[in-house]
Amino acid sequence: MAASAEEAATHPVPTHSPEILLRLSPTRPLSAAAFGLATALALTACSTGQESTSGKAQVAPVNGKISITYLQKQGDQEYFVGEAAGAKAKAAELGVDLKVVNLGNDANKTVSEVQSALAQKSNGLIIVVPDPAVGPQVVQLAKDAKTALLTSDDQVCATGPDPASCAKSDLVPRIGFSGAQMGGEVGKRAAEEFTKAGWNPADTRTVSAWKQDVTVCGDRVKAAKDAFASAVPGVQNIDVATDNTPTGAQDKVAATVTANPGVRHWVVWGCNDENVQGGVTALQNAGVSPGDIDGVGLGAYLACKDWGSGKPTGMKAALFINGKDVGALAVQTIYDRLKNGKDMPAEAFAPTRMVDAASWQSAGVTCS
Repeated sequence: MAASAEEAATHPVPTHSPEILLRLSPTRPLSAAAFGLATALALTACSTGQESTSGKAQVAPVNGKISITYLQKQGDQEYFVGEAAGAKAKAAELGVDLKVVNLGNDANKTVSEVQSALAQKSNGLIIVVPDPAVGPQVVQLAKDAKTALLTSDDQVCATGPDPASCAKSDLVPRIGFSGAQMGGEVGKRAAEEFTKAGWNPADTRTVSAWKQDVTVCGDRVKAAKDAFASAVPGVQNIDVATDNTPTGAQDKVAATVTANPGVRHWVVWGCNDENVQGGVTALQNAGVSPGDIDGVGLGAYLACKDWGSGKPTGMKAALFINGKDVGALAVQTIYDRLKNGKDMPAEAFAPTRMVDAASWQSAGVTCS
C-alpha cells in the first residue's frame, strides 16, 4: 500500500461528494533528463487541468468499442492488484477493451508506456504515476493525441511536477480516497485504543512513521496526529523517517525504542500498512508486550496477516482501502466520458472502513 487514494488539510474538498481520496506510497525520483523534460513541458501546458488541457471538445465520443489502458505504479502490490481486478471486472461489464500495465517504480517507463498506449489508439488512459514530476509530460502526450486522461490514487498536475503546489484547476481529474480523512480515521481509532487501555500519557509515545519527502504521506500522518491529539492531549510524538517499507520502518523504529528506554506504551501509525507493521514488529522484537502496543495500519493488507496468525499482536486495527472499488469507479468514469461525453469530476471517491481482528474477514480484506 499499498498505498493509499487523497487528500481537507491537504486536498480540495469537492462540493459534489464527501472527501475520500487516496495517495499512496512513494516512488523513485525521475532521472535528471526526464525531470528536465517534464519541467519543460510543464511550461507549455495549459492552465486548466486535464479536462481543459486535453480539451473537452478535443476528446471525441467513441461510437464503436472503447479501449482503455490502465497504467499503475507498483502493480504487484496487493492494493494495486485489487485495483486492476476491479477495473477488469467493470470493463467486462461495460464491454470495454482494457489493458493493464505495471509501471513498477519507474517514472521513465511511464512515458514510454503512455506513448505505446497512444500508438495503439487507446481511447482513454487511467494512470497512477510512479513520480508526479512526470505528470506534465503525460498530460501533454494525452492532449496531443486527443485522448481522455484520468488519474487514480495519486494526483497529477498539468503545469508542474509538484501536485501540492498546483492550482486546483490544473489538477487532472482523479479517482481514489482522501489522505486527510484516512489519517484522521487512523488517529481517532488509535485514541480509542489508548483510552480503552487506560494508559498514562507521561509514559506513552506516539510514533509517526513515513517517508518524509513524500507530501501525500505527510498529509496522512499530520491528520492522524491532529485527530489523536484532539482526543488524547499530552502524549509526546516521535517522528520516524522511513523508506515506507516494513524492513525500513522496523530498523528505524528499533533505533527509536533503544533511544527511549523509559517508555512503557507505544502508539504507532504511518503512511501505510508497511510502516505500522514494521514498527509493531520492531517493538515486539524489543520485548514490548503486544498489550503495550497500539498499532493502527492504513491499508489492512498486511495487518490482516497478524490477525490471521492467531497470535497476540500490537496491530490493533487498520483502515481498509479497497482497490477494487477505485479501479471499477475509474473505468466507469472514463467510460462515461468517452461514450456519453459526460464531464469527469475533479475528484470522485470510494469508501473506507476500519477493521480489526474480529472484522477483517467479513469486510473482504485480502492479505498480501
